[in-house]
Amino acid sequence: MQFRHFEFGVIDIDGVTYEHDLVVDRGEIHRRKKKASRKFRETFGHTPLSVEENIPWKCTCLVIGTGAYGRLPVMDDVKRKARDRRVRLVVLPTAQAIKVLEKHPKKTNAVLHVTC
Repeated sequence: MQFRHFEFGVIDIDGVTYEHDLVVDRGEIHRRKKKASRKFRETFGHTPLSVEENIPWKCTCLVIGTGAYGRLPVMDDVKRKARDRRVRLVVLPTAQAIKVLEKHPKKTNAVLHVTC
């Protein structure tokens, strides 16, 4: 998996341009389905990442890319579930998260916020 370009609102992986949030699950790329987390939007001022979503837990490390400016909230229940599952959780702005994902792609899954 090659990350060729990332900027606010756009990410290019293996020559495919995406303009929405992504989930990387064991090398497969899917659109992030955040509908289940929308009920928490008012509390955070932004739709956060919650355990209500389909998070790709089958990994040793889960990287959360919090956006170009690091504004995606990650709820405490996600952090607790990662600890319970013994999954190392790395939460960084998306540009930095991509670098972590590139270093260990086989054992690392990700949720990447593409905008803010």
